[in-house]
Amino acid sequence: MSTEKSMVCGGDEAEIGEECGVFGMYDMAGGDVAATIYYGLFALQHRGQESCGIAVSRTDGPKRNSAVCKGMGLVNEVFHAENISKLSGDIGVGHVRYSTAGASVAENTQPLVLNYIKGTLSLAHNGNLVNAPELRTALELTGAIFQTTIDSEVIAYLIARERLQTSTVEEAVKKAMRKIKGAYSLVVASPRKLIGARDPFGFRPLCIGKRDHAYILSSETCALDTIGAEFVRDVEPGEIVTITPDGIFSDRSMVTEKKARCIFEYIYFARPDSYIDGICVHNSRLTAGKILAQTHPVEADIVVGVPESGNAAAMGYSMESGIPYGTAFVKNSYVGRTFIKPGQSSRESSVRVKLNALREVVAGKRVIMVDDSIVRGTTSERIVRMLKEAGAKEVHVRISSPPFKYPCYFGTDVPDSDELPAYDHTVEEIREMIGADSLGYLDFDRLSELLDGDMGYCHACFSGEYPIEPPKEDIRGEHEK
Repeated sequence: MSTEKSMVCGGDEAEIGEECGVFGMYDMAGGDVAATIYYGLFALQHRGQESCGIAVSRTDGPKRNSAVCKGMGLVNEVFHAENISKLSGDIGVGHVRYSTAGASVAENTQPLVLNYIKGTLSLAHNGNLVNAPELRTALELTGAIFQTTIDSEVIAYLIARERLQTSTVEEAVKKAMRKIKGAYSLVVASPRKLIGARDPFGFRPLCIGKRDHAYILSSETCALDTIGAEFVRDVEPGEIVTITPDGIFSDRSMVTEKKARCIFEYIYFARPDSYIDGICVHNSRLTAGKILAQTHPVEADIVVGVPESGNAAAMGYSMESGIPYGTAFVKNSYVGRTFIKPGQSSRESSVRVKLNALREVVAGKRVIMVDDSIVRGTTSERIVRMLKEAGAKEVHVRISSPPFKYPCYFGTDVPDSDELPAYDHTVEEIREMIGADSLGYLDFDRLSELLDGDMGYCHACFSGEYPIEPPKEDIRGEHEK
């Protein structure tokens, strides 16, 4: 009988988000993996701050022996020593979530755990499917009963059903992949195997690590560093890897030439100490800053970055321009997306709760403020005003990405075009909107330089050129920005 357990806590506050981070581990020596998965998720917390979960099982036990703990909130809010100690298993998957499809409720937390005739299937998913509504309807018409509103459950059902007709779970994963369209990096734990899969376009990252007798799958290499694991390699777009005591087996039959890695992983989502498909994220951001200094120079006294993702780009701008780099903001490190937001009548600003300007650094100076993006513009306007209230003589805003003009359907919470000022406003109009003295974006034509050459990336949120036809029905979640 399953020992599945569930715990709930939570809240949410968001500016721009990425759907989630995934982490899986299989210890061939039989040691418990839950505590290590916890630290892996802690390192991936930046990828999702609404909910998290861990599901584990024992490969030497019955085929239905899962133990699960998941809930709303940050990793260190949901997990503690007592509930982690109850998660006994040598194979498991973990997940941190920020919802872009499906409501932010406890029912939609991951990993998803299915108990079916072949045993237990635990699944964690990063990305968004564009054909989830059609697949869900087809499954419902054949008797499927869904417990969540997320497209990840569609994937889990498809794998479980295909498994009834195949000899191995990895073959079932491949058959499910032939039916789903969109962005997905998957970590799947069956009773005896750990499986990783990445969509053929490679929208979302996934890598393999090793520590002693254990193998790890992770969204980012920073989580491998956190647990003291060795980076083995990236999972190739379209590849399925199966990890068993006999080693790692690779199925590349779905690998294609066309790739569409999300460029925003390098600009904003990933931690700067991560490497994605061989590219150092920190170096990508330094390059973006250097390009901004070349294409949008301005006379100033100091270059500052908006924490955290704007810092490296600001350093790059400083290195290229020769203008000193400085720290102009103090960030409250204890604020996640779960802090209690002030009511409408309150004078407290959610931006000031997270950031405050250092008056001694900016007073009387011409400041170049580097940030990763402008979505609706409200946050940028508040930060510019904060700098000027702290005494900055001028504030010149530089953005390390091109203007957002189109929505994303592949796991990034970029809203519809009518909510994006860059869609129907000029750069000058946006400059006036945010109160900056000048405004410059990264030139679209130079995006590929962030990847050290054109390695195949998705730029649809800037260009409107989608690598996959957008969905007929938009199921992305609604979020306050």
